[in-house]
Amino acid sequence: MKVSYDSQTDTLSMVFRPDVPVAESDEPGSGIVIDYDEHDNLVSIETLDASERVAEADRVEFQSV
Repeated sequence: MKVSYDSQTDTLSMVFRPDVPVAESDEPGSGIVIDYDEHDNLVSIETLDASERVAEADRVEFQSV
């Protein structure tokens, strides 16, 4: 999984399957884009205008339990 924040475009991306091509995208809400592969499996989630929607968009904390 790869999480990245682009401050120039203010976009937060979470890519769960980086080597899988996107077949379809859906925008279930304003500023959220969800990408799926050809079998409707989740590939990635993108948050537009991330600094307005996410606390500390440029900081990621990972926890494994």
